[in-house]
Amino acid sequence: MTVSAALSPPEASRPADPAADLQACVALMRTGSRSFFAASRLLPPRVRPASIALYAFCRVADDIVDEGGLSLEDSRALLAGRLDAIYAARPGPAVEDRALAAVVQQYGLPRPWLDALLDGFAWDATGRTYDTLEEVHDYGARVAGSVGAMMCWLMGVRSPQALARACEMGVAMQLTNIARDVGDDARNGRLYLPRQWLRQAGIDPDAWLAAPHGSPALQSVVLRLLDEADRLYRQATQGVALLPRDCRAAILAARHIYADIGSQMRRQGIDPVQQRSVVPTGRKLALAALASVQAWQLAPRRNPSALQADPLAAVAYLVDHAAGSDELPSSLPRPLRARVIWMIEMFERVEIQRLEQRIAQRQKTA
Repeated sequence: MTVSAALSPPEASRPADPAADLQACVALMRTGSRSFFAASRLLPPRVRPASIALYAFCRVADDIVDEGGLSLEDSRALLAGRLDAIYAARPGPAVEDRALAAVVQQYGLPRPWLDALLDGFAWDATGRTYDTLEEVHDYGARVAGSVGAMMCWLMGVRSPQALARACEMGVAMQLTNIARDVGDDARNGRLYLPRQWLRQAGIDPDAWLAAPHGSPALQSVVLRLLDEADRLYRQATQGVALLPRDCRAAILAARHIYADIGSQMRRQGIDPVQQRSVVPTGRKLALAALASVQAWQLAPRRNPSALQADPLAAVAYLVDHAAGSDELPSSLPRPLRARVIWMIEMFERVEIQRLEQRIAQRQKTA
């Protein structure tokens, strides 16, 4: 049984069971991102539960589209129906639906950003190809820029400049992911590097995908993508100063950890076909500490060019979705919201403990 099936039983009348919900969420988070948890630990308590709830729903949605055994049309219809119920404050029995409903009602989270994320998942399922860098930006805007916008919203920031930089940060992180995962993606029949760049480097994209291998030409393409990610990191970082002070450390930590994946690839010689670069735990902790210090040194400057710059073309429509969006009055009973928040905080702590125990065990056996 897939994680999605375990978390989304068909019995809509299933009574709430916080203990079972907790177990299911912990199982979900075992498949999640360590970088996400490393950064989320620095989020203030007022934001952390909502971010975990959002992450849980996104993980399940990705599983349903990619591995749920349904046609693309059926999976999209299923998720659209679940979002309809969530936004009507009548979520289904799945824990991630109830948690996201609490977030939607508390923060008035614009639905088009979740729809954009589902579009990106659908692009994966259909094997969409990307010829230009701009098309790769379009993909990154959906699967990661949308998340940047939603996180910015949960932090209480609504300005177009801050949302644009948050979306660009998400795209930068996705470009890093693409560069790191070239080999793994190719073995799954997927290619996210701009095909135009590959042809310019003398590589036939389809022939390479049929027999992926490293080469100086491929290294040059991956390096170009990392350079583009770094450009976006530099521009997006300017927007961190617009976030609440207690949220800046987490975003800076995520930015530093993801950007350091690219640095690690450069140190290792850029061979993503044969090895998947990771940032060691000690290095993550050092970057998180650096982010905590930097967070208190940031101060918004008057009209800096990076803040006033037009959004990356691919994310402009995400920023536009924020215009005219108002926070919705909470229609969930307070006891339900409190229980969901307690549950999310609990499974976050359990997962962090589990990861720390695994790291300690590996250090003992090393």
